[in-house]
Amino acid sequence: MSVKIGENIDLGEFPLLLAPMEDVSDPPFRYVCKQNGVDLMYTEFISSEGLIRDAAKSIQKLDIFEYERPIGIQIFGGDIEHMRQSAEICTKANPDLIDINYGCPVKKVVCKGAGSSLLQDIDKMVAMTKAVVEATHLPVTVKTRLGWDDNTKNVYEVAERLQDVGIKALAIHGRTRAQLYKGQADWSMIRDVKRNPRIKIPIFGNGDVDSVEKAAAWRQEYEVDGIMIGRAAIGYPWIFREIKHFFNTGERLEGPTIAERVDVCKTHLIKSIEWKGDKLGIFEMRRHYANYFKGIPNFKESRMKLVSLQTKEEILEVLEEIEHTFHTELI
Repeated sequence: MSVKIGENIDLGEFPLLLAPMEDVSDPPFRYVCKQNGVDLMYTEFISSEGLIRDAAKSIQKLDIFEYERPIGIQIFGGDIEHMRQSAEICTKANPDLIDINYGCPVKKVVCKGAGSSLLQDIDKMVAMTKAVVEATHLPVTVKTRLGWDDNTKNVYEVAERLQDVGIKALAIHGRTRAQLYKGQADWSMIRDVKRNPRIKIPIFGNGDVDSVEKAAAWRQEYEVDGIMIGRAAIGYPWIFREIKHFFNTGERLEGPTIAERVDVCKTHLIKSIEWKGDKLGIFEMRRHYANYFKGIPNFKESRMKLVSLQTKEEILEVLEEIEHTFHTELI
């Protein structure tokens, strides 16, 4: 049976979602993930305050492209009225859905009463969600965590109450805010939310899925409607393709060759420059090189070159050298 968000977004039988990641989930990165079979993506999270102030960085994050669909714009904020207004602004950008971030654990977000800080005030979270749902004709979804800390794991209440005010899907990261990204994600509470007979919306699990085997095992064990993958896709968009192949055939797909790694890295670089301009496009690609070529012995020298070069032509030349030099290496 297909997983649906609202009336119109059909994600197929068991969707794989790309988690929204600050400074990562931009259009160039989303492009290479889409090419590898991801079913639903989101923008980087966008500040409601930034949208209302018309801040250039926030507005640029609204950029979405037809080939990315279905795609959600993710917003965060601590002020209910500002979140309502930003939902209206996002609706005009014509995404397929709007997602609210109640999961970000970062201090600068939490200090403003946004992200996971709302796990300490469920009434406000419910009021904010209701305001966003009423401000748009689009489906509204939410991403959150298990709770603020070990003593306040309140995701059961969150799931029921947010469903009651109209959200169409819930993604749950299996950690509390206090854990940040440390320790292991606990998916057993995600399963309990899914098993709650009151819950009718899709429940997506997030946290620590970094291999085909884990995705397959957790799909069975935790009964979720789909899996959201974040950090494991950075520099390795092939994870979506590999998981899908395994689900469909029961067989492991070979990992990407050096030529494929170089090819996708080039595509990512070119898209980055097209979207952000030469200077910023080249600069922001630097964080990705180590991940694209992870596991290749003696790669350090090439990486140092890549992060020091200033022009697209020079970088493409080094990428071609990498393909030529390392194509015989076993990964």
